[in-house]
This record gives sequence, C-alpha cells and structure tokens, in this order.
Amino acid sequence: ENKATMKELEDNLLEKLTSIEGSLVDDEDLIAVLQDTKETAAEVSKKLKTSAETEIKINAAREEFRPVASRGSILYFLIVELSKVSCMYQTSLKQFLGLFDGSVTKSKPTHIVPKRIENIIDFLTKAVWRYTSRGLYEQHKFLFTLLLALKIDMAMGNVTHAEFLYLLKGGASLDLNSVKPKPYRWMLDVIWLNLVEMSKIDEFNVLLEKVIDSEKEWKTWCDTEAPEEEDMPCGYEDTLDVFRKLLLIRSWCPDRTLPQARKYIYDSLGAAFLENMVLDLDGMLSEADPRTPLLCLLSVGSDPTNQIDAAAKNIGQPYHQLSMGQGQEDAARRMMSAGMEKGHWVMLQNCHLSVEFCDEIIQTVTDTETIHENFKMWITSEINKTFPMSLLQMSIKYTNEPPQGIRSGLKRTYADVSQDMLDYSSNEAWPTLLYSVAFLHTMVQERRKFGPLGWNVPYEFNSADFKASTQFIINHLDDLDPRRGISWPTIQFMLSEVQYGGRVTDDFDKRLLNTVTHVWFTETLIQPGFKFYEGYPVPEAKNIDEYNNFIQNMPLQDKPEVFGLHKNADISYQINTAKGILDEILNIQPKESGGGKPGETREAVVYKLAEDMLRKLPKDYTPHEVRDAMVRLGGPLPMNIFLRQEISRMQKILTLVRDTLSDLKLAIEGTIIMSENLKASLDSMYDARVPENWKKLSWLSTTLGFWYTELLERDGQFKRWCYHGRPKVFWITGFFNPQGFFTAMRQEVTRLHKGWALDSVICQNLVTRFSREDIHDAPPEGVYIHGLFLEGASLDRKTGKLVESKAKVLFEQMPVIYMYAINTTAGKDGRLYECPIYRKPARTDLNYIGSIDFESDIGPRHWIMRGVALLCDIK
Repeated sequence: ENKATMKELEDNLLEKLTSIEGSLVDDEDLIAVLQDTKETAAEVSKKLKTSAETEIKINAAREEFRPVASRGSILYFLIVELSKVSCMYQTSLKQFLGLFDGSVTKSKPTHIVPKRIENIIDFLTKAVWRYTSRGLYEQHKFLFTLLLALKIDMAMGNVTHAEFLYLLKGGASLDLNSVKPKPYRWMLDVIWLNLVEMSKIDEFNVLLEKVIDSEKEWKTWCDTEAPEEEDMPCGYEDTLDVFRKLLLIRSWCPDRTLPQARKYIYDSLGAAFLENMVLDLDGMLSEADPRTPLLCLLSVGSDPTNQIDAAAKNIGQPYHQLSMGQGQEDAARRMMSAGMEKGHWVMLQNCHLSVEFCDEIIQTVTDTETIHENFKMWITSEINKTFPMSLLQMSIKYTNEPPQGIRSGLKRTYADVSQDMLDYSSNEAWPTLLYSVAFLHTMVQERRKFGPLGWNVPYEFNSADFKASTQFIINHLDDLDPRRGISWPTIQFMLSEVQYGGRVTDDFDKRLLNTVTHVWFTETLIQPGFKFYEGYPVPEAKNIDEYNNFIQNMPLQDKPEVFGLHKNADISYQINTAKGILDEILNIQPKESGGGKPGETREAVVYKLAEDMLRKLPKDYTPHEVRDAMVRLGGPLPMNIFLRQEISRMQKILTLVRDTLSDLKLAIEGTIIMSENLKASLDSMYDARVPENWKKLSWLSTTLGFWYTELLERDGQFKRWCYHGRPKVFWITGFFNPQGFFTAMRQEVTRLHKGWALDSVICQNLVTRFSREDIHDAPPEGVYIHGLFLEGASLDRKTGKLVESKAKVLFEQMPVIYMYAINTTAGKDGRLYECPIYRKPARTDLNYIGSIDFESDIGPRHWIMRGVALLCDIK
C-alpha cells in the first residue's frame, strides 16, 4: 500500500511537470503538489522502513517454526506411503491439515519459543500416530511405528540411508561365492552374509576381525534366551547406541529383531508409541461430523456391530443397520434419507459387496443441503481394490481386530454362549464337550500364526464351524443310547473330516486335524483331571459366570507346546514376523532414490551387480557335447533321461539370466530403451530380490544372493554328472523335478529285478550315520541323497530315530539318506512317522516331493502335532 502511494505521487508530479506552461516558480499548484509529495514521501519512507524491519522479524519467527513444518512433511509423506501397504490406507491432505492445525491450537502454550516448538512437534507426532494407527490392521501397526521412528531419525541425521537399507536388506544382495568362507560351522550362512555386509558400515568396520578372534564370546551371547538383554561382546555394549545395537541383533539373532526394535522405538519416540490402541468409539464420535462417514476395515472376527449397537443404546440414539449385497441399494437409500432427516445412526455392512453404491454414499453425504446434527454414517468393508478412494479419504477409518491367544479366543467364543445354551442338554458331558470344541476352535485358529509349522495352508476357520460342531454334538447327545454311551469315533470323524475338516484341502493338514481330535476327544476327556496341556485343564464349572471367570484367569501368553508344537516354533514365528515387516517397509520405499553410498545412483549399483553376475555366470551347455556325454553314461537309461531334462531346463535359465543382465547394462548405458520388464528387474536387483521373470522359470528364494549361489551349485552338479560321471551322492535340492528323480530311481531298480512291476515298487529309505564326505562308493542299487534339513524335531545320529529339537536350533542338517525301492503291496507300518519332504519352507502341494519314514520312541502322533517335515532348502 505504501509503495502504491509513492508511485501515485510520482505519477502525479510527473504529470504536473509535463503539463506546465511558463515559469515553474509562478505555478502555485505545482508548488503545492511538490510540498505535498515531499511530506508524503517522508512519511511513506518511514513506514517502509518500519515494515521492512517487521518483515525481518516475521521471517525470523517463521524460520523458528520451520522444524514444525519439517516434521509435518515427514509425517504426511509417511502416511501417504502406507497406501502401498494396503489400498484401503488412504488419507487426504485435508484430513492431515486438520490434524496439523489442531496440533498448533491444542498443544500446550508457552512463551518460550523452543519449548513451544517442541510441544507442537510432540503433539503433532502423537496425534498423527494415533489417528493413523487406529485405521491400520494389527499386523501393520508396528510396521508404521518403526518406520515413523526411522524416518524421523533419518531426517535428524541420527540414522544414515546406508544403515536404513542395511536394516531392511541385511546381506541379501551377497552370494556365498563372493565372500570369504564363514569361520565357524555353527554359524548360519545368512548370519555370515549379514556380518560381511554390515562390516561396510563405519561403526562396524572391524566387526569381522572381532568375530573371528572371539568365537566363544559371540556363541555364548547368541545362545542366551534374550541376547538383546545381555551385554554385547567385544566392547560393543558401551560403544553402540540403541539403533546400532538393533543392526547387530538383526544380523546375529533375527528372532530377536522385534524386541530390540521395541527398545529402539522406546528410545526414539517414547513409551506412549508402544501402547496397544483400544478402540475409542466416544473419541471417534467427537471427531466426526454428520458428513464424515466412519469406516471399519473388516478382518476375520472383527465385526464392530455389537459395540456400535451398545454405544447407541447407552445414549438413547436410534440406530438402524443393513447388510449390503445385490438388490439392497433401495433399502439403503431409504435408510440414509430417513437417518439424515431424523438424526438416526445408519450402519451399512459389507459395502465391499456393493462398491458401485459407495459412490452414491459420497454424493448423498456431500450434496444433501441439510443433515440432522445427530446423523452418523457407519460403514464396514473388507479390503477391495475397487473401493472408491474419495470415500476412504473423507472417512474416519478404524479397525477392531480381536486380540491373539487362547484366552482371548475363548472369551470371544463364550461371549455368544448363554446359560440357556449351557443347560440345553441334560447329559453331564455336554458342558465339557462344548468347552472342548471351543478350545479346538481356538487352537486351529491360533496355529495359523506359526506358518507352515502350524498349517500348510492358512485356513479361514470361523464361528460358523464352531456353531455347526456344537449343533452336531447336541444332536448326537439327544439321540444317544444311554447304555452304549458317547460314540467318540463318530465325534472324531465329524469334527476332523466334516465340520472343520470340510475346509481342509491339504492331506497332511487333514492328518493333523485327525490326530488332534483322536488325542483330545476320547473317554479321558470327561474324566476328572483331564488337561489339554499343563495349565489348560477342562473347568469344573456349573454356570456361564464360572466359565467366564475361569477363562479370565487363563495365561495371557500361550506357549507353543499348548498347540502341540516345540518351543522353537515361537522363534520361527518371531523370525517370520520380523522378516515380513522389514520386507514390507522395503517394498514401499521410493524407487527413484539414490544408492547406498553418497553420489551412487540405483542404476550404478545395479550395473556393478550385473557385471559381477555376468562374470560368474556358467558357460552354456553345448548340445552335441551333452549328446556325446549321454552316450558315455550309457544311453537312454531312466537316470540319463532325467539328467537330460534337467540340463535343458537349466540352459533356459542361463539364457534368460544372460539376456536380462546384458540388456540391463545396455539400458543403463542408454544404448537401448529401458522396458517395463527391465525396469522391474532393476528394482528387484537393487532390493536384493529375484526378478519375477527369473523366478517364474526357476525356483523361489528369499534373496538374490542365495538364488545366484544355488544357480551356480545346481549347474556344478549337472556339469559334473554330465561330463565326469554319475555322482556317488546326489544333492536333492539341486533338481527342478525331484519327484522325477525318485521315479527314475524306481524304474532303474525295477529293471534290475525280473518279474517286478513298476506299479507295486515303492520307495524305501534308510537314514545313515554318514555325512556326504564319508561316502566313497555308490550303492549297488538305489541312490544316496544329501542336502535335506529336518524342521520341528532332531535326529539321534546313533539310532537314526527322531528326538525333540535342541533349543534354538530350528533346522537340523540330515546325514546321507539311502533311498532304494522294494516290491510290495503291504501297507505302511503304523509305528513309523511318515515325514513329508518339501523343496522350500512353504509347504504347498507344488513344493511337495514325497515322504520318508522315521522310527521314534514316541508315537507318530507326537511328531504330527509338532509339524515335523524335511526341507530341501531353508533359505
């Protein structure tokens, strides 16, 4: 305004000067204008000087509050990243700005500026954390909190980008052939690769030397129950902060990564960020206005309807609900219209079944001119990729997942059990059978968290299975002949083959379910003193309150042994959970960021990796050389035909890898166009993952380094067999089709015996005491195999029998196994444990190879519940 006034005066003066006629001093108007201009100019100059000083003060004050804006930026881009974790995690800028503005107005005021800034930042961080966590599934809440701590520390310079990437990837990009051999046999390959990669970080540049020099110290520390609670070896306890200790724990003890990550969050953000969030409906209602829908993201057992119904009754609020589906749109329109007019609450359930109608919900809520102030729009939906983004961004999202554990599962089940149901049957066994089915229902659900050790396939057992089972038992007891008593085989069959077994598709899972019902549902169940496991008896209760009190006093934490598993199963669970979280964080990282070292781009990192892999890649197989080798090996015998097929498959992979790496180098140089496939391969290789097109043609592997090592080892076995003669011992992991290998062996043995028919020839096994190095001659018939790992049990080397696993030893390497064939139509010996063999830790039908029989002093049921299996690969 002042500058505009000066301009106007100048223009006015110039106009007078140009239009004057005669002498300047005779023009009184001009003199008046000059005088006025002079006075005004002095006044304006004074004001301009004052405003310039004020602007400097404002800029200085604004700069003081820049840390608040920086924290806001970190938080906003973090919650935007979460949409890559799940399509339902959408948050709008408007929602975030509401939280940001609220933090400025609601945080504790003080005239001390640094303290005021600290108050705003603390309030904003907690507000955004609470708001976002409320709308996340349980499995993603810890991921979000850990990533929040990491992003803040990276922005503050407390954590480098290289350290951040190491936490996520470890030594995944290294292969065993590119590093010096591990110093100790007891050390796992993955740990050694982690340590080699970590030694590139400044704080750990002498780590490898310290590990080599102090074996006993490191092994003692690793073998403790909770290494993160013990002093770290070689003086690292005093020199490392909490985050660097997390890196060391992540390298040595993957199963303790999460406990140490909690310590890091406590140190970085505070104890408040580790608290479990409890659904606060009152708090949500105070945040929501009539035009803001409240959206519940559903999962198994997480329906919030009862809580919302109870909340409505508490305040006398009229409440109507409707389950969406085909043809329900008109009823929903009428319900919404009446609710907006009269101020009722409206609940539309399962909106993922009517995604098209969701657009209409948005329009109705935003375009209706007058809405009653008491109106609330409640929505529930499962994850659906086509769910409208605008509805997600305008809603207050929340989840309501049930807590984990047997105690929580039984509480949930018995919440639907009334005293009338308990008194339904006069048979005295009825309350015990009801509780036992409820315990079984919880057990089959809780075993899922242990991955393949629990169930090969994670089945979605739900309350319908429990209701059907209890209804069957009621009917069975009603029709019971008192003289004959309960038919336990009938109950066992109906539970394991029909009610729960109806969902089970895997044969070994069906065997497990049969075993559980045969162990629990017998005459001993209704006799005094029966226990499912120590500390888990059948309650001697008479009414529903006594049952609820008994359940309330059950242990909060369940040991794996309760589910029939070894305590090592919990270590597997912790490792898989930590790996899942770190992999998910790696997945959502921007793909255009720089490399690990300053000034090094992603392309430069991948270019070096591609060059290194090309240099080590084995030579192609020459067709005529392979043909000549087959003739030398004896022509078209079953084993030679199998080898020819394996070599053909390996050649396709070698060609694909060579072409991809060569094209990738050319694309990075700019010689050819970077296609979508090449870009995907570049991203995968930078993240130390196997490119998708390689994976489709080859085998699964957790890291690129392990995959490439396996490629070299597989090729080595084929070339030695092809060009130097049949191996004495076969590495079973190195075959694409191990079933074909066993079939070829059966055919070979059948041809050696006149009168044998292949249909009646079956595989038999003998577990030897020998390691691969001890075998110098091939067997007269059959084959020796090695490379298998035992999970869920251990092996007594002297007797060859199964025994309990050693503490903290998840996998035990098997000695050489002699596989041969016999001609028989007799069935299997029931005292032996039929142990399935899988190619990879994921125990699917695709990975199933066959089975091996084990002897044991404990019956096979014990090992079935332990989930014991043989794996070709544990990486």
